[in-house]
Amino acid sequence: MRRTATRALVRLVGPILLVVVLLRIDDRDAVLAAVAAASAGPLALAAALNVVNIHLKVVRWDALLRARGIRYPLRRAWSAYLTSLYVGMLTPGRVGDVLRIRYLRHDLGVPYAEGLATVVMDRLCDLYVLAGFVAVGVARYSEVIAGRLAWLTWGGIALTVLAPLVLLVPGLAERALLAVSRRIAKEPASGAEPDAASRFLAALRAHVGRGLLLTLPLTVATFVVNFVQGYLIATAIGLSLSLFDVTCLLAIANLLGLLPISIAGVGVRELFFSLVFPALGLGAEHGVTFGLLVFAVIYLGVVALGFVSWQLAPPPSEPSTAPADPARP
Repeated sequence: MRRTATRALVRLVGPILLVVVLLRIDDRDAVLAAVAAASAGPLALAAALNVVNIHLKVVRWDALLRARGIRYPLRRAWSAYLTSLYVGMLTPGRVGDVLRIRYLRHDLGVPYAEGLATVVMDRLCDLYVLAGFVAVGVARYSEVIAGRLAWLTWGGIALTVLAPLVLLVPGLAERALLAVSRRIAKEPASGAEPDAASRFLAALRAHVGRGLLLTLPLTVATFVVNFVQGYLIATAIGLSLSLFDVTCLLAIANLLGLLPISIAGVGVRELFFSLVFPALGLGAEHGVTFGLLVFAVIYLGVVALGFVSWQLAPPPSEPSTAPADPARP
């Protein structure tokens, strides 16, 4: 109970930050006025691009699956991905991704270790491409992100890039991942996968190679769509921000949103924008308005799609009807 209460309190850090930011703004009415006066056309187009973004991510995941000889119907892959996004947006730490492993296990009998490898590589693609955009953003705002903050930021980027590489080096992570795989793959003892950690690492490392020539460009495309959505939102509220500025802002905000102290980055994003926007010649209230609309149009838009997917194709709860294929490469 104590651990559950602690996790619940940690989730409130982001919303508390949002309240603090709103209280510190001198003209809070300007935020509501800007939201109410936003142009509907650009906002509608930005919301529609959510479908494009999700489709690119589903295609990327499908490419990772096919590289391991797994053929998953595109329609079912859409359902699995949308439902996982829905849960991931509502919980810190993106834990919704685990649902995709369950869908694969139930529908195709894919071993948990194999499914986990595709999901982790899917996330690693996001992480590395995002780190590249964040590096550009930090360099762009070097006048704002300076001193110790600059050292901490660059250190965080370096840690983000280097830490996952441990998984790709044989012999460094097998013992730790054995415990993790046992915790994720909660199968009965009779159906337990032998040497799941080793199988996961082998499958993950098998993705490194020619397959990334497709998955990495697809990942870049998903971020570009996201940044275009941000630019449309900025245009809707009359902000004189270039696409490059929006790219840098959203890249850093997306990285901050990965911190498990909020839900979908609420509060953390608005705090960052309220600090950076004055350096761009805009008011803190403009940054908060922009952050709230990004949350509403992009994140709540995805939540709405995921909610529909949950109703149409809820996560499987019954035992798998497909036999596991131990010979799958």
